[in-house]
Amino acid sequence: MQEIETIIAKEGFWDIPEDTTAILKERTVLTAKVETFETLTADLEESDLLLDMAVEEEDAETLAEVRQQISNLQDRVKALSLSLMLDGEDDSNNAILSINAGAGGTEAQDWAEMLFRMYLRWIERKGFAVKVIDFQPGDEAGLKSVTLTASGMYAYGYLKSEIGVHRLVRISPFNASGKRHTSFASVFVYPELDNEIVVQVDDKDLRIDVYRASGAGGQHVNKTSSAVRITHLPTGIVVQCQQEKSQHRNKEMAMKVLKARLHRHEQLKQDKKFQELHDSKDEIAWGSQIRSYVLHPYQLVKDHRINLEIGNVNSVLDGELDPFIEGVLLAQPNR
Repeated sequence: MQEIETIIAKEGFWDIPEDTTAILKERTVLTAKVETFETLTADLEESDLLLDMAVEEEDAETLAEVRQQISNLQDRVKALSLSLMLDGEDDSNNAILSINAGAGGTEAQDWAEMLFRMYLRWIERKGFAVKVIDFQPGDEAGLKSVTLTASGMYAYGYLKSEIGVHRLVRISPFNASGKRHTSFASVFVYPELDNEIVVQVDDKDLRIDVYRASGAGGQHVNKTSSAVRITHLPTGIVVQCQQEKSQHRNKEMAMKVLKARLHRHEQLKQDKKFQELHDSKDEIAWGSQIRSYVLHPYQLVKDHRINLEIGNVNSVLDGELDPFIEGVLLAQPNR
């Protein structure tokens, strides 16, 4: 922290805006961690004094209050510990999360919608803001794909652990014979780039299509062609946005997502491990899943990367993802 303050105090620091922005962002993140630690220390000292007073006066009501404070402090210390592990270049950024149904038609599309609801609940629990960028409804039920942003400190750092294929085993609600069915859906997460980060995109490398946005069942929800689809020809990356009524706003949001994906695309080229992970998500099928959700013949959610099993499937599908996210973060090398 002192080193950063020394850099800021140097003459000419403000002359290079791109360097200035990166350093100020780092200072903001570090300052928040230091302030959190100092607040925790002060609150712990206060609870310690209150405990001594409660014991001395045999005050049961105050003891109960201290017990609640300690429980709250434990949760806050755990949150700080996790944030200290999120020290990657983009970990503090907002996240762009995409869910895509695997092969299997309605079954897989219904599973993709269940995952969508699960992540919305988790985002809500974290106090992050959410915005749906693109929603492609399923043919009969569920969804084919959805892209959303989760805005909040360390949103990407947390959600990046969810990248991969998710598998569901259940009795099919769409099959009259009541047979057991396995469905797959993929999840991928990109960091939302700061406005100051420049990603060069040539107009000649883009194909931009406009069309009328559709709702569930295929009905058009807009009378004008406001939805935008952008294809980056050199990489084949396709993004689309139809949630805004304005074509200009949809194009602006689609370009933002495209730049985030292109930025991540370049990072993946330089990181073999992440490249393999990125490639594996293309095969949304058996053997490539990171997590399995079993509703029949027993109830269990298992993360195959860390062998963590939780029997309360409903709570997980209702957004209780922290044990898995924290487990993956804690299992990272050199942590």
